[in-house]
Amino acid sequence: MASREVSTMIKQGFISDPTFSLSFSPSRTTPTTTLSRLYSPSSPPPPPPPPPTVSTRPNHNPTLFEMMSEEHLRDSKTIEESRRKTNRVAKFLTELKICSFNSWGLGSGDVRLTVVSRDGYRVSMDVHRRVLSEKSRFFAEKLSQGREKGVSHTVEISECDDVEVYVETVVLMYCDDLKKRLIGEDVNKVLALLKVSAAIMFDAGISSCLEYLEAVPWSEEEEEKVISHLSQLELHSSMTEVLQRVSSEPSTSARADDIFLQLLSGVLQAKDDKARREMKTLISQLLREDSFDDDHRLDVSKETLYHLCHRCLSSLVLCLSEATGMDNSRRDRGVLMAEIAREADNLQWIVDILIDKRMANDFVKLWADQRELAALHSKIPIMYRHEISRITAQLCIAIGRGNILVPKDSRFSLLSTWLEALYEDFGWMRRASRSVDKKLVEDGLSKTILTLSLRQQQVILLSWFDRFLNKGDDCPNIQTAFEVWWRRAFIRQYTDVQDSSQLQITVCSYPT
Repeated sequence: MASREVSTMIKQGFISDPTFSLSFSPSRTTPTTTLSRLYSPSSPPPPPPPPPTVSTRPNHNPTLFEMMSEEHLRDSKTIEESRRKTNRVAKFLTELKICSFNSWGLGSGDVRLTVVSRDGYRVSMDVHRRVLSEKSRFFAEKLSQGREKGVSHTVEISECDDVEVYVETVVLMYCDDLKKRLIGEDVNKVLALLKVSAAIMFDAGISSCLEYLEAVPWSEEEEEKVISHLSQLELHSSMTEVLQRVSSEPSTSARADDIFLQLLSGVLQAKDDKARREMKTLISQLLREDSFDDDHRLDVSKETLYHLCHRCLSSLVLCLSEATGMDNSRRDRGVLMAEIAREADNLQWIVDILIDKRMANDFVKLWADQRELAALHSKIPIMYRHEISRITAQLCIAIGRGNILVPKDSRFSLLSTWLEALYEDFGWMRRASRSVDKKLVEDGLSKTILTLSLRQQQVILLSWFDRFLNKGDDCPNIQTAFEVWWRRAFIRQYTDVQDSSQLQITVCSYPT
């Protein structure tokens, strides 16, 4: 019986009861000060208390044991962090004593400086009015009174963001070589030191921090912090050198376009295929990257992209012309095939960029007008030319997705010029390139055909029907488009007739 009662008591103490919950709110003591206070000119007001944390775990109240464990873990972490902070501050204070004697030949301090954080953590140190006044214009002004010999001062700086940083900044005032002292520090620490140095008008500290930031590399995260901090501190000419790596003279679209043209042309003409693929991927990614300020973003122009398109088309015509006379040519077939594939791949890449930039409408008409290229295409073996048909597939996929908006005549002209070539090359495209998605091409082609007039759909789909019966998998399977056309033509016939309803609309004018 007793064991049952003990067991029940243990359960009641360590198993959660869904009918009630416990919450703890740590208390915080705010120090009271009777000494004269010197507030940092740039110290912001204390932030509002954080909102209470709400548990997102449904149907689970922590047991008493879990709460005790979590509380113990938090306390352990707090104690450990407090111990580390105390050790770091003690190290700074030791360095302060050494520097005050070695660099300045000073003994006991005549100013009792206390720094207090928002959470009540406070550090007191004996410093020297001479050093503070020489190094900091802020302290020079505040300590200008009471210059009589033997008079000591008591100064307290309250509501500090970080007591450690304030203490370390005071240590910097005593150092001979500030730049050497900052070597090895991380960017975030130096930004914090810069903020305090600016607040107390410690000019040598400001200069040394800026020199450090100008000399060290930044990660992208650090770069954002550097720009943000410097813009808030408003150091103006002092920070010009630091920000030169991220700022430039106001650029024009023409100047930026020259750079884009140089980069894109370099990729198109690259001799190393692996490097070319890597740079294509990189530049495509950068061109797609969203800008936080699109109004001021300099982007590659439509004119530049179409200039490169015409260059690729001219190269393709030249290569295909040479391929038609291959019997009389001494060039190696493999080399010529590689050149055709390369130029076709270059054009696919530029068209991809045009589609991403929503500039591809004009290219549909440009590609539809390439009748000379289409005629040459039909005269050379499929193994040399199938990459060219991927451009047609690329455009059909974009039209099918609504990413290209062109008139019906342009869509029909595109298919009139290149659909036969796409049919012929489809088998090779599917087998020779792993990047070709058969279903995606078929879906894009189907949707493009279904945007045409019903009569145009009929002409194209009846021709496809005969071809598919003879070629099978070597022909795109667009039976989905065939089914829709069938229903439109024979089942859901739509006749454009006038409305025969009795609905009448009368417009009345009322005098005003």
